[in-house]
Amino acid sequence: MPLKTQLETILRPVARLLPRAIKIPLGRWWYGPAVAPPDTSSYDRRVQQEVSRFAEEEVINDLPPIFHYWSNTYLRPQLESFGFSYPEDFFARMIEAHARAKGKSVRIVSIGAGNCDSEMTIARLLKERGIADFRFECLDITDAMLKRGQTLANESGMAANFSFVNGDFNRWTPDGHYDVVMANQSLHHVMDLESLYSAIHQAIGNDGIFITSDMIGRNGHMRWPEALQIVQEFWKEMPESYRYNKQLRRTEHEFGNWDCSVEGFEGIRAEEVLPLAMQRFGFDFFLGYGNIIDPFIDRGFGPHFDPSKEWDRSFIDRIHARDEEEMLSGRIKPTHVLAVMRRDRTVTPKVWQHMTPEFCVRPPTGK
Repeated sequence: MPLKTQLETILRPVARLLPRAIKIPLGRWWYGPAVAPPDTSSYDRRVQQEVSRFAEEEVINDLPPIFHYWSNTYLRPQLESFGFSYPEDFFARMIEAHARAKGKSVRIVSIGAGNCDSEMTIARLLKERGIADFRFECLDITDAMLKRGQTLANESGMAANFSFVNGDFNRWTPDGHYDVVMANQSLHHVMDLESLYSAIHQAIGNDGIFITSDMIGRNGHMRWPEALQIVQEFWKEMPESYRYNKQLRRTEHEFGNWDCSVEGFEGIRAEEVLPLAMQRFGFDFFLGYGNIIDPFIDRGFGPHFDPSKEWDRSFIDRIHARDEEEMLSGRIKPTHVLAVMRRDRTVTPKVWQHMTPEFCVRPPTGK
């Protein structure tokens, strides 16, 4: 066993106890910067980082109260104009419509399913709406997550509707035809998007659909310069105590445009998720949303904001209004997407106002 591997085995339990502000830079120094994967050993180390991270996280979808204030006040009405209220409802509605159109058993694969809690919610919604003949295949690289999914399926009485597969979506080969391929917050973790999109293209055939809820902003969830400038404007208005990053455990007097892709695969090629999808698929539905609001309502700084306080609500309201204005003008681009795709690239999507995929895409210039 190489010396470095021996040291990793000895030091990993200690490293897990370190605060993220130390652990992330330390990991960057140890593993090197994020790069494409011709170096198999480097890729495998990055995979291990990802597996270790999610194996230790029981709850992966927890968000602060201010996020729910923002989403219920602004995002939810937008979603409801299309007939659904939240992401799991979006997936369920789209699968339901596809199942009714096909009139037969529906085979679904979820790419990067994690602990499968979203898939369980979608399955419950389908059953409540009279769609019972379906089978979910949950694909993830983390055994601990899949075991939690198996437990959830057993506890919910839906074990017959689920199977669980340990696999790397960067190297996934579809096991035959799927009526639905879904990717819920997983595409921004994919290093080999080209291969995955080719596999999905093969899997859905001419009559299947590809559904996603994901991130399409700059790599590593950084802000592009045009958005960063606006974030910094609002940052100056925040109380000093609100500038403490609860995830990284550090105060950011100016917003730190942190590259999350230095650890594992977080946002590794996020900026290419949409343009590469546009090259391979047509869109039945497309909704892009959110940009400069993100850092203020996420896990790092969002916990400081109290929705019961007038100043906090007003501040978030103003950021959202500016966000919408800038996105609708095209000066900044959305960082989130809900989309339904298929092989046929001639289809015309349902969209919010004039925000088509073509309008919302930002070429990945690297600048």
